[in-house]
Amino acid sequence: MATVTKKQLTDRIADATGKERVLVKDLVQRFLDRIIRELAKGNRLEFRGFGVFTVRERKPRIAQNPRTLERVNVPAKRTVKFKAGRRMRDRVQKAAGKSASTAVNRRIHSVRSDAPRPQ
Repeated sequence: MATVTKKQLTDRIADATGKERVLVKDLVQRFLDRIIRELAKGNRLEFRGFGVFTVRERKPRIAQNPRTLERVNVPAKRTVKFKAGRRMRDRVQKAAGKSASTAVNRRIHSVRSDAPRPQ
């Protein structure tokens, strides 16, 4: 499994659409900035098939430092939650199934090739 950077993703989109990389890079950055602004306002973002971004309010709590066992006050904070949409879940699961079956097939073939051949 590989990490895909924003630059790589931008390059792939530019190649697929035939648009200039600079234009695609600007568009992708504006899109991400808008998502951040909307979440900062507390808005829920829903992309059908892709997923839903929501902002959650976490209450203040008392935690414990595992090394010193000292009690620490953790202030309230806002976090972003993402729930994958059906199309994303299905595609990821399907891809995981393909890689798992491919790995199993490789193992089966390697076991078969190691076995003595009848004469």
